[in-house]
Amino acid sequence: MAELHDLTALEQGELIRKGELSPLELTEHYLDRVDRLDDVGAFVTTTVAQARERAAAVPPGEGPLRGVPTAIKDLNLTAGVPTTFGSEAFRDFVPQVSDGVTLSIEAAGMVSLGKTNTPEFGSPCYTEPDVAPPAVTPWDRTRMAGGSSGGAAAAVAAGLVPVAHGSDGGGSIRIPASCCGLVGLKPTRGRISGFPMYGDPVGLATGGSLARNVRDAAALLDVLAGRRVGDPSWAPPPTDTFLAACDRDPGRLRIARFVAPVISDVDVDEECVAAYEAASGLLESLDHEVSDVPVPLPAEAVPVFETCWAVLTALSVVPPAKEPLLRPLTRWLTERGQAVSGPEFGLAIGAMRRYAADALAALAPYDAVLTPTLAVPPLPVGAIRNDADPAADFEAQKAFTPWTSAWNVTGMPAVSLPLHWTPDGLPVGVMLAARPAEEELLLSLSAQVEAAAPWHDRRPPRW
Repeated sequence: MAELHDLTALEQGELIRKGELSPLELTEHYLDRVDRLDDVGAFVTTTVAQARERAAAVPPGEGPLRGVPTAIKDLNLTAGVPTTFGSEAFRDFVPQVSDGVTLSIEAAGMVSLGKTNTPEFGSPCYTEPDVAPPAVTPWDRTRMAGGSSGGAAAAVAAGLVPVAHGSDGGGSIRIPASCCGLVGLKPTRGRISGFPMYGDPVGLATGGSLARNVRDAAALLDVLAGRRVGDPSWAPPPTDTFLAACDRDPGRLRIARFVAPVISDVDVDEECVAAYEAASGLLESLDHEVSDVPVPLPAEAVPVFETCWAVLTALSVVPPAKEPLLRPLTRWLTERGQAVSGPEFGLAIGAMRRYAADALAALAPYDAVLTPTLAVPPLPVGAIRNDADPAADFEAQKAFTPWTSAWNVTGMPAVSLPLHWTPDGLPVGVMLAARPAEEELLLSLSAQVEAAAPWHDRRPPRW
């Protein structure tokens, strides 16, 4: 007989709507699992009393995720709840306001169990902060969950919450999705409000969904999406809910593909190539036309992206007295960012937008783009981190994630799907991207792929 955590988030929400399960009962089920089973570094802070209070007071309504537990990444402001940004320098910080993501989750009647683990300021692609244990994949607890939404992915993959929010500035949703065997959806630029901080002037980062199936990911995107008064820009609204898009036939699509790495000259692991080739064959079997295309971003775009990334890290300002608490990688990136002049930064943003425009034009004839998600399966904890040589750390991150940041540069929606496992049981994702603002088509295609090669019944050890 299925237990509550075996059900999808939408199935749990349906039981709540029917009155067959209360939000408090479901919340208690997950709080117990977090207490007993969080050996994966999922949570930095649990908010047990607040979760129980909120679950007991969930108002009646029709939202498909009303009353369903979730968690909020520790980069996101949550009023009255410690928010460390993954940094020892902010261990004691408690914001007085919540950001748009937190407010949207609360408005949908979802129940947060706490704050999920993230690396310092969300910069690295691994989650090994000083404020919490490393986030690891439940498929092999000696290996990384990825980052920067590693805690959120570990929580969902270990069955500690059914669905969770993440954020993605260079792959930070899709990387942990691949490491943890999940669906990781980065929506298009402007789909989710950056209220109230609007802290990314480049436009790389956005919130998004981590889930065990496509429909749950779409339902959470429905919760998170939408403009707020004051947003500097926003994506056009969908024609219907994103969840409804999962029930549509995508039709016969033209799908581009490339396997050559974008930001690092690295050999791709044979299991990641096998996942990519199998996905290509699956798409062709679904009557889609799959065509090889050149890499749409030139090598010259990489240092431009790095300049912008370093400046964004430098924008995470800490009091001078606490600067020694920052990790070596953060200090190194901050120094790089601080060395960039205002005009240099402006020129870099302009150059990056031109590279993005060229890539979008090259890919415009295609409905979707297929690549691997990562260059290797999940690595052992500590394999990338290099406190003694932050520059080598940064290069190792690029080698691990040579495709994901391309779609942050272009602003295209992208999703990692858990279509492959290695012979020793490690998950390997493949990535699909779509034209800007075409999440509905991307979700329709992803749901079709999931129906043809389902993965929902796979369970990691100690599920």
